[in-house]
Parts: sequence; C-alpha cells; structure tokens
Amino acid sequence: MTNRLDGPQDPHGDTAGGSSPGPNDTLRPAPDAGPEVRTPPPDAPAGDAAPVKPAKKAARLGPPPSMAIWFLLPGALLLGVMVIYPIIYSIFRSLYDANGDGFVGAGNYATIFSDSATLITIRNNLIWVVVAPLLVTAMGLIFAVLTERIRWATAFKLIVFMPMAVSLMASGVIFRLVYEQAPDRGVANAVITSVSGLFGSDQGYPDARPRENDQAPVAASQGAVVSRQPAAPGKTVLVPLVGVKPDSLASAAPAKVAQPGPGELAGTVWVDFTQGGGGAVNQVDPQEKGLVGVTVEAVRDGAVQATAHTEADGTFRFTGLAPGDYQVRLPASNFQAPFNGISWLGPTLITPAIIGAFIWVWAGFAMVLIAAGLAAIPRDALEAARIDGATEWQVFRKITVPLLAPVLLVVFVTMIINTLKVFDLVFVIAPGSVQPQANVIALEMWRVSFGGGGDQGLGSALSIFLLVLVLPFMILNIRRFRRDNQ
Repeated sequence: MTNRLDGPQDPHGDTAGGSSPGPNDTLRPAPDAGPEVRTPPPDAPAGDAAPVKPAKKAARLGPPPSMAIWFLLPGALLLGVMVIYPIIYSIFRSLYDANGDGFVGAGNYATIFSDSATLITIRNNLIWVVVAPLLVTAMGLIFAVLTERIRWATAFKLIVFMPMAVSLMASGVIFRLVYEQAPDRGVANAVITSVSGLFGSDQGYPDARPRENDQAPVAASQGAVVSRQPAAPGKTVLVPLVGVKPDSLASAAPAKVAQPGPGELAGTVWVDFTQGGGGAVNQVDPQEKGLVGVTVEAVRDGAVQATAHTEADGTFRFTGLAPGDYQVRLPASNFQAPFNGISWLGPTLITPAIIGAFIWVWAGFAMVLIAAGLAAIPRDALEAARIDGATEWQVFRKITVPLLAPVLLVVFVTMIINTLKVFDLVFVIAPGSVQPQANVIALEMWRVSFGGGGDQGLGSALSIFLLVLVLPFMILNIRRFRRDNQ
C-alpha cells in the first residue's frame, strides 16, 4: 500500500510541501546553519544514536589573564628588591661573624639568649607586648563608647586622633619634655606638684639647722628642732636657724620679734645670719630674714596641744592655750626636701613612661576602628536588652563587647605588631644613661649594627628573631581579613 502525497515530489522523493521526514530519513542542514544534532526516536536501536557534539564555550569578556602579569610585575619587583632580598640576605649574614668573614652558624642566635643585655631587651619587649596592646585597646574602647554618649563627639574624636598626625619621632621629643623632672619644665611633674601643694606645704628647708652650742635657745632632736627652755603663754620664743641657702630666701621678708597678746604664746623663726658680717648671735637683726611656712608645734607632756605656721616675717602665735609651760618644736617635716617631681626618666620608670607615650599616640587609631565596629552593631539587640531590664553595664559587657570581639581582636593584634617593632619612642625619650634599661629588640638591633657596636652578624640575627616574632601575628591578621571578606 502506497502513501499518497498531497504535494509535488522532487526526484529524490522529498515533498515540496515540507512534509515531516520519516524515522529513517537523514536530515540535511541548511547551508548557512550550524551543525545540528538529531535526537533518535525512543524505539530506535542504541547503536543508531547520532553522536552529540559539545557546545562551544562562551567567549571570555575582557583581557586575558596573562595581561595581569604585566600589571603585577612592577609591584612584584619592588617587593622582591625591598622585602624578599633583605630577608634572604639577613638570614645569610646572620650566619657570619661581625666582619662577615668567619662562618659561625647559629652562634649569633645563641648570643641572643646568653647575653645579659639582650635578655633585658627581650624582657622589655615582653612587658610591651603584654601591657601596651591591652591598654591601647581598652582606651580605644572607652573612647569609642564615650563618643556616643557625649556632646561635641566630633571635636572629641579630633582631639584624641590628633596624635596620629604627629610622627613618632616628634612624639618622642614632646614626651621627653613632658617627663622632665624639674616642675618648671616638665608638664607631668608640674601637675603633680600643683596637686600635692593643695594637700600640704611644698616649702621645705632641708639645709636648715640650729647652732651647735649650749648657748643656742634651740637644739636638734631626732630630726626636729626643739626649744631648750619651756615657755608659758605671754612669752616670746626665739628659734634661730643657720645653713639656709639664699635661694630659699628669695621671697622672705625681714624677720620681726613677735609680741604676744594676752594668753598667747608667740615667737619668731628666722635665719640668724647677716650677709657681709655683723649682727648679734641669737638676736633678730634688721638685715636677717624670717622663714615662711614653717610648721611650729606647742608640746606639753609629750602631746601636741596646738599647731601654727610662720608668716612671711617668721612670726607665729598660739592662741587658746591652757596655762602652763610648753615646749616649742619644729617637726622634722620642715627640714625634708620639698617634692620636686617624679623621676620619670630614671631606670625604674622609664619603660612605663614610654608605654604611656605609646598609648597617647595609638589610642586615637584604636578609637576610630572600634567606633566603626560599634556603629555596625544592630541597635535592636541593645534596645531589646534595655527593655528586658538590663543595666547599661550589662548591655556593654554581655552584648556590646561580644559583638565587637572581631574588631577588638584586629586592634589588639595590630598593636602587638606595633609594640614588637617600637623603636622611635624608646630611642628619643630614654636618655643615654638609661637606654640599657629601656632597650627593646628593634633598638638593640640598631645599636649592635650601626650605633657603635659594629656587629652586623648579631644585628642580622636580631632582625630575623624579630621577624619570627612578628610573623605569626601578621598571618593571624591576614587570615582574619580573608575570613571577614568571604
């Protein structure tokens, strides 16, 4: 039985009307069309399946990856010249002696852990790593929280961050002046002496003493000066002293003999010495100066009954005393040297003093980073805690700090790296006499290599040792940044 075709047929049997091909027909692609794959019918044998050609890959947009090499090459060359080569050469140089001629192997590294001066630098660096990053992070956190609670927050941030605009060398010069011991030059001691003056007199006469003879009306007794004879109210007691330096008498007035009123015990404390000679011993002469600010006590039966202070002319008065005899005493505190400030640049406090300067410089940096993290904290969590009855301290301790933990860790690790590399502040602030007590690894590396030591083998070993200490913290920071960016 033959099939009837509705349209005309060509010599090859194809229909002119475009009838569908049969199951065994071969499909001829159009001349301008791409290769076409025909899917066999479900009942076709497996061996008759037409091969499937893979689709063409989409064309890459932009330049080829090989072009990135030309952009990375200048940076890679600079990195190799300025970082990789110095590290490799330092490793090589650390294996030789000071002159670079004799191979010593690990001898320089053994010296690091056997030399007493180098061990002091390691101890100081340990103090820096433990104390400075913790204090900087804590101060930055406090400042960042305060900026959200105070008015003029922008001005406050500007003031705290301003030290970052100053180089570490200039900061060292500033704090070298701040830590001067003389209160008239050092700001720190000027503040301390001003505050201490509010709680007691800073006037002292450490060189004053009574005359050493039996005719003197007063005598020394366990650091104090006491009258030889007791006196009753209505009497005048003279307390002559010698040995006072002229500098202490610059503002002193001429001494006067005190005249006691009814029921008063009065007296005069003065310098019994006339410049140029003359004058009578144990008597107040017109050219002699009174001692101002001296503490005077009226003592009876071993107990202090009254206390007074001398005026500018050296006079003092006791009022309201009960009848009887009293001994006039100048306590030993009058003859102690006045407080002249703390020795910040001494061997004991030099490292804490330099750490204080480091905190002043870097606290603003920590504040800015922590403030950025604080601004990203969702306020809903804070408000929900306050609604539930949490105090501000509980909100800060249990919500704010845990949410800020990643930022705090980044700041803390960055400060550790900075403390391990600290050089400028120690070099400028510490005087030459106490630099061995304030020394750190970076400064010791410079001193050994270029600061007079001339041992570049040991200096190179110190540099590699410092690199080994810094490297783990750098890797930790890089991993943290990558994890945050993913």
